[in-house]
Amino acid sequence: MNNVINVIALLAITLSSSLFLSAQAAENNYKQGYISDELSIYMHAGPGTNYRILGTIIAGSEVKITGAEDNGYSEVIDEKNRATWVESKYVSTKAGLKFVVAELNGKIANSSDFTSQLDGEVNELKSKVNLLTNDKKKLSAELKKLTSTLAETQTKIKDQDTNIKKQWFFNGALVLGIGLILGLILPRFFARRRGSMENWS
Repeated sequence: MNNVINVIALLAITLSSSLFLSAQAAENNYKQGYISDELSIYMHAGPGTNYRILGTIIAGSEVKITGAEDNGYSEVIDEKNRATWVESKYVSTKAGLKFVVAELNGKIANSSDFTSQLDGEVNELKSKVNLLTNDKKKLSAELKKLTSTLAETQTKIKDQDTNIKKQWFFNGALVLGIGLILGLILPRFFARRRGSMENWS
């Protein structure tokens, strides 16, 4: 009896594993699909209006297309992971307006973030430019001051050089004048003295 239970359990596990693997393989073959932009459509348990209605699906909803088609209906897996049938004319592989708008809103949000980032970088660069401009003004003022000081120093050096030359010229003239005076007076003085000495003798 235990062997029979074990065999049944083993068969149940094997069967459930194979069903799971088959379902997973089938899921991997699903196409991405969307419900077209209608208000809402009915979902049926099978491919036709004679099958039980399982509910409605909202326009623009994202579904998985199994690939099964019959009687103008396509089998899809809805957002609640239920296998259901809807009219093929409402099934599309292109995203509906809902997803397009959401994608555009996402791109706009990303663009806004990028724009804000660029604005921040531009403001930072403007701040750096203002700092550099202020530094340039300070350096220009210091350069102007140094240029003025250099011009004043050169003028003073030139004036000092002129004064030194004048002083040398004046000293030379004074020495020349004294030499001339001595040259004229001393011979006469010695001549008179010699004459006086001769008279005494």
